[in-house]
Amino acid sequence: MPTTMAQQIERGRAVLPVPEPDLTPDELVARAASLRPLLRAQQDDNDARGTYSDELHQAFLKAGLYRTMQPKMFGGYEFDVPTFYRAMMEISRGHPGVGWCLTLCASHPFLIASHWSEQAQRDFFGPDGYFAAPHRPMPMGTCTPVASGYRINGQWNYCSGIPYASHFIGGAFLKDGNEPPKVVQVVLPRGTYTILDDWGDDATMGMRASGSNSVKVTEVVVPAHHVVTIENLGAKPDDMVNGTPGTRLHGNPMYLGRMMGPYHASLVSPIVGAARAALDEYEDIIRSQKTMLDPTILRADNADFQRFLGEAMALTDAAEAIVLKGCERYMEYCARWAKDGTPITVEENLRLWTMIQQGGRLACEAVEVLFHSAGSAATRKGSRIQRYFNDVAMYRSHVSSQFSVFAGIIARAHLGKPTGWRGL
Repeated sequence: MPTTMAQQIERGRAVLPVPEPDLTPDELVARAASLRPLLRAQQDDNDARGTYSDELHQAFLKAGLYRTMQPKMFGGYEFDVPTFYRAMMEISRGHPGVGWCLTLCASHPFLIASHWSEQAQRDFFGPDGYFAAPHRPMPMGTCTPVASGYRINGQWNYCSGIPYASHFIGGAFLKDGNEPPKVVQVVLPRGTYTILDDWGDDATMGMRASGSNSVKVTEVVVPAHHVVTIENLGAKPDDMVNGTPGTRLHGNPMYLGRMMGPYHASLVSPIVGAARAALDEYEDIIRSQKTMLDPTILRADNADFQRFLGEAMALTDAAEAIVLKGCERYMEYCARWAKDGTPITVEENLRLWTMIQQGGRLACEAVEVLFHSAGSAATRKGSRIQRYFNDVAMYRSHVSSQFSVFAGIIARAHLGKPTGWRGL
């Protein structure tokens, strides 16, 4: 049933536990892993609902997952990028759709802390430090100057993570006078937008619990400092020479906030989690079921099933290593900038993106190997391995996952030719 505006606002509120000064990155990741049984127990309900339960939301709050990359100045842990995605892989191993929802909701304090002014950050993080928001960067709305700031109108689809969000970040076209329209990013607080009832249950073949509802905004006015241009999001290396609002405010080079290289890890970490989940399920299957040709032999004792399992294990290990190395490389680029001012180039940024894409490609292949060899029972509705197969199929269709398209883009960047992408 569609939720009322009052219900939407209430769901987006949160009372965060006080940050724990002694919490370590490894402990945060362990907390995420400990939620796996609860995540798996709720898979069917979360898929039907279209997002995770309030019980899981409270568990994520208690574990500190929303605060992972949030600045310490505003009540966060300010852990590095690899730590966040390690934790999200663990959540996704429990339920990839929930992992997608949480990752795309909890990753963007990093974006806000990088590119918006101190005044805006104080507005967004507020007195209790709860900030969670999807980011739909494609310009699907309009931004019109008015005396008190900007008037926003539009409708954005696939706003993954919106059900428990405190804010929404969306791209819009700004038309000011006779100047050509330019792309801006605007932050809107919960209560100023409507979440449409267009996600969950059988609305899509996979990622049903990802909370990827559409958002509608009508005649909402925001202050001018809540809007930034796409160039301020690091689309051009020259923008980073003197750092960003975040590097100056927080003194942490991580907050160069370079898009889109490390950004793609938000899409791939749930897919790596899906591959881990499929491995767990496949192992249960072959340890409990016999082969068809000889019903006296467990599949786990059959060379063919052993080979399928081993191949998928190798693919998954490689996928995880690629994603985490991509995140580490981003941190290295940020440290390099802090040391000598060298920006992250267009080619470096694109190669990070395509590197992490390959991690997603391998994780998808792992799930596909397991699904195709698990037997026809795996195709029945309610089968966990079918859920994971459908979830990775959704990633395969995402525009950012099209590795063959991006191959040409990085080649053009390397050869010094126009990439064909706006802002690059």
